[in-house]
Amino acid sequence: MASVSFAKLNAPSSQWIGQQSFSQRQGSSARFPARRVSVPIRAGSYSEELVQTAKTVASPGHGILAIDESNATCGKRLASIGLDNTEPNRQAYRQLLLTTPGLGEYISGAILFEETLYQSTTDGKKFVDCLREQKIMPGIKVDKGLVPLPGSNNESWCQGLDGLASRSAEYYKQGARFAKWRTVVSIPCGPSALAVKEAAWGLARYAAISQDNGLVPIVEPEILLDGDHPIERSLEVAEKVWSEVFFYLAQNNVLFEGVLLKPSMVTPGAEHKEKASPETIAKYTLTMLRRRVPPAVPGIMVPTPEPFFNAFVLYFTIPSVLTILSFLCTTNS
Repeated sequence: MASVSFAKLNAPSSQWIGQQSFSQRQGSSARFPARRVSVPIRAGSYSEELVQTAKTVASPGHGILAIDESNATCGKRLASIGLDNTEPNRQAYRQLLLTTPGLGEYISGAILFEETLYQSTTDGKKFVDCLREQKIMPGIKVDKGLVPLPGSNNESWCQGLDGLASRSAEYYKQGARFAKWRTVVSIPCGPSALAVKEAAWGLARYAAISQDNGLVPIVEPEILLDGDHPIERSLEVAEKVWSEVFFYLAQNNVLFEGVLLKPSMVTPGAEHKEKASPETIAKYTLTMLRRRVPPAVPGIMVPTPEPFFNAFVLYFTIPSVLTILSFLCTTNS
C-alpha cells in the first residue's frame, strides 16, 4: 500500500496525536514494554453479505446504471420532451429504464433515488423486484448534497450523516444493497487541508454506517475538472485525497472487501492549455490507483463519459490486482 498515510504507520505515534507519545505518559520517566496492538476490521453481522454484494456489483463485463437524479433534475429531463414534473411521469420514466429487456446482461447494479426505491411499475411490481429478476443489485443515493464548508477557501462539504443509520436500515428493508455518497474536492480552491480531511472523514463515517446496516458503500471523492492546472497536479491531489480516504476508512474499521470505489479520472484541468491524450489519462489514472488502492478492494467503478471512456478502454487488458469496470452514467449528480 503506497499511500502517504499508510507509509507513516510505523513512525512514532507522537507524529500523529498532539506530538505526544503513547508509550510514555507526559511528565513521567516510566517506560513500558512495547506491545502489538490489534485493530479490528468489522462490519457487524453483514460481513459475508457485504463481500458477496460487492463481488456481484463488480462482476466482469458489467457496470452500474445511475438513475439517482433528484426530482428537480428529473423534471428538467421531462421538460425537454414537454412533460410536467409529476410523480406519475417520473415513475413512467424510471419504469422505462428499469424494465428494459436484457438489462441484466450489461448492468450489475442500479443506483436509485429515494422516491424510486419505493416505487412500483404501473402493474404493481416493485422496481427492486424488477431489478432482482435480472440479477441487478438495487442501490440508493444517501447523501443530502453539498453545502459551503465554513473556514475553507470557498469549498464544500457533503451533508447527510445525521439520521443516516436509521435511513440505511430502512433502505435495506426495502431491498437496497449498496449505497452512493458523493463529495467533491476542488483543485483551484487549494484544496485546503480542511476540505480534504472533511471529505475523507465524511466518506469514512458514511462507509462505516452503511456497512453496519448491510449496504456496500461506493466511496466517491470526486476531484472536479475545473482549473488550468497540469495533469501532474491532478495526480498529486488525487494521491493525497485517496491517502486520506483510506486512512480514515481504516480508522473507522471499514471492511475493505465490502466497499466499491468511484475515482475521478486523472486529467489536466478543463482550462489547461494542453489537452492530454487518452493514453496519458489512462497512464496517470492507473498510476494513482496502483499507488493508493489496497488489493482487498473488489471493484473500481470509473465514469465513462467522453473523452475518458476511450482512455480507460486502452488499459482494460493490463494485468492488475484491481478490477476495472465501466460506470454507466445517466446523470452527473
